Amino acid sequence: MNDVKLKELMAVEGSMEAEIIKSKLESFDIPVLLQYEAAGRIFGITMDGLGKVRILVPQDLLEEAQKILAE
Repeated sequence: MNDVKLKELMAVEGSMEAEIIKSKLESFDIPVLLQYEAAGRIFGITMDGLGKVRILVPQDLLEEAQKILAE
């Protein structure tokens, strides 16, 4: 995914929810990159923005990913 322009689909609190969303999208052949906030990941904190995970998908698949999650 190095040459692909990525867009943020959403941001969630905590890695568990992010991993569930990632798995669902990948089951529809949509590649996903999770971008973690460092301190929350290290210390396991998920409050006040710590533990925030950005879910990124290829720009050309953003709309499709939004539709899948809306269902």
